[in-house]
Amino acid sequence: MTAPQTLLATPLTAAHRTSGARMVPFAGYEMPVQYAEGVLAEHRWTRAHAGLFDVSHMGPAWLRPIDPPDDAEAAHQAISAAIEPLVCGDIAGLAPSQLRYTLLLNETGGALDDLMVGRPAAPADQGSLYLVVNAGTKAADSARIAAAVQGVARLERADHDALIALQGPEAAAVMQGLCPGACALSFMRFGSFEADGQPLLISRSGYTGEDGFEILAPRAYAGTLWAKLVADQRVKPVGLGARDSLRLEAGLPLYGHDLDETTSPVEAGLAFAVSRRRRTRGDYPGAARIARELAEGAARVRIALLVEGAPAREGAEIVHDGQVVGRVTSGGFSPTLSQPIAVGFAPPALAAPGTRLSVVVRGRAQPAEAIALPFVPHRYARNP
Repeated sequence: MTAPQTLLATPLTAAHRTSGARMVPFAGYEMPVQYAEGVLAEHRWTRAHAGLFDVSHMGPAWLRPIDPPDDAEAAHQAISAAIEPLVCGDIAGLAPSQLRYTLLLNETGGALDDLMVGRPAAPADQGSLYLVVNAGTKAADSARIAAAVQGVARLERADHDALIALQGPEAAAVMQGLCPGACALSFMRFGSFEADGQPLLISRSGYTGEDGFEILAPRAYAGTLWAKLVADQRVKPVGLGARDSLRLEAGLPLYGHDLDETTSPVEAGLAFAVSRRRRTRGDYPGAARIARELAEGAARVRIALLVEGAPAREGAEIVHDGQVVGRVTSGGFSPTLSQPIAVGFAPPALAAPGTRLSVVVRGRAQPAEAIALPFVPHRYARNP
């Protein structure tokens, strides 16, 4: 018999237990899946007000230059040149304070992970990059990135601290009371701030489709910050269950389910993540395959389905004219639409909105209809 896995705790585990959260194993951590009111209520609260999420299991990290050039732009170009061979995004073209969603790719163009890469704003920090990778892949990602930048930069993991997401239409009003300066950020921008004398790294980002912020806070301050935010009547803590249903409604892929090492950005509907400069140069992993799919189309694509009947979960067959044409990779009930939804992969001709399909749930075919993503419109705070 094998010994049970020892689960890691986040800086907020005690706070979750005190709040009566139901805790479950997730990506090697003990995490809250829901609180007393349940997933449905937490989901709806986030769409209407502000949900608070512990995402400290994720992989925030810094790339710090070893011997940066004196010129700030030269320093940024040097670190970009070190990491760009791993990803398909234009890191060199990042403006100070800008975040970019990109993909860590293998040599066949499959996704090893999706991640955020950001260029800090402060002149003294040029040559550094802020990264956030997924929880389940952070060990492998860290090793891969550290090897790529060896001699140019060192990787400093920050997952010992707390990463907190504040999401929803009232998130900005709540942030105004905590750290007013962060409210000036637009979507996919980040900066260094301070609250109660504590340093915070705050980005205008998240994975719910709502406006919101992600806050990297010192471990020792995490409990105080969490309690301060939860004390606001507009804020309620939200677990992994509602985080998943929110991101599914927003049409955002989940690594290990909608993305894996066989899935290209084109197949996943993430061609935007292959930046124009990188397409032109073809200097990213799997460029031959991805360029071909961009030009000719992929054999399969990620499609969105409205489902009639019971929810179609991961692995359910997608059927057209009596033939199995694909499988569901994420599915569940949409509280906003009040019906089951799913995403999966199928031939591109079947992705057109209005296409009638079916999904097999517990051996029974149920009607489904293809629609455009996202299921629920995004409400990010973008500059005019």
